[in-house]
Amino acid sequence: MKILTLETTCDETAAAVITDELNVLSSVVASQDELHQKFAGVVPEIAARAHLERCLPVIHEAVHKANLELSDIDAVAVAHMPGLAGSLLVGVTAAKTLAWLLDRPLIGINHLQGHIYACQVAFKKPIFPCIGLIISGGHSTIYHCRSPFDFEPLGGTIDDAAGESFDKVASMLGLPYPGGPSLSKCALNGDPKAYAFPRPFLNDSSRLDFSFSGLKTAVRYEIAGPGAVDFKSLVIDDQRKADIAASFEQAVVDCLVGKTMLAMQKTGISRVCVGGGVAANRRFREALEQRVAAEGGELMIAPMHLCTDNAVLGAIAIEKIKAGQVDDLSLDAVPGLIRS
Repeated sequence: MKILTLETTCDETAAAVITDELNVLSSVVASQDELHQKFAGVVPEIAARAHLERCLPVIHEAVHKANLELSDIDAVAVAHMPGLAGSLLVGVTAAKTLAWLLDRPLIGINHLQGHIYACQVAFKKPIFPCIGLIISGGHSTIYHCRSPFDFEPLGGTIDDAAGESFDKVASMLGLPYPGGPSLSKCALNGDPKAYAFPRPFLNDSSRLDFSFSGLKTAVRYEIAGPGAVDFKSLVIDDQRKADIAASFEQAVVDCLVGKTMLAMQKTGISRVCVGGGVAANRRFREALEQRVAAEGGELMIAPMHLCTDNAVLGAIAIEKIKAGQVDDLSLDAVPGLIRS
């Protein structure tokens, strides 16, 4: 079976062709970074319009790279939740149209579940049950994942997501968008102990939540102090900038790793699966690998190209087909909360 999967939950227009044996025949991603760069963040209206322009070319390229014709596709899957309303509608409409034209099954998938399932695609072995950690620009959540569709939230951010905080701090430091990779690159030359930034909830063993808003504010005060400020006019020498970036990054990593380890202790589950754009962060990957190994656990982090949004996440549709969970043309976009 060959499944065409579509991803338009935020600002990446993506399509992939995947077999029921988890072989990725093609994967195409059209980034919108250049469109949102001057705003230092994703503008929903711009994202939706860009999806409209790019959706059909991306689908065509994915099918072509798989050496197939559209008629060779056996099912169509689309991430229909959660995400930006306009962006989701473009992908859902395209998927429904293709399913109707080709007379093929339609499968709606949960984008967040797909991020964790990417680990099963990458490692080619069952991953459930596991502790699932999703960390990206919109999500910072820990789940008890009993099956591909049974995700129990154990904790998450009560304010900003980790990736959002990376972008905002990078902007304050005058680093280019997207902020996460830029800040991490800057932090390579910095001292992670130079500034004692707060680590909210890290020592609270009663909860598995994150809070990055206060950390972000602490960095702001370190850079410019309280009150209104034009960050574009600030001049920060390179070493101080690197030290702030490294200290901020280390604080985020400590919180993410610490709460993941606490989730392992509370549930007794030793396998940890991680997805989302922040999972590409080198300092985070190394720290979590060391801590999980020290506890005798098993860590699965999706490879770099599967951490950020892409249509290979739609491979979870295979599990839905096996379970007989096929949708009809009433499938709708479910925007919901970006931080869920």
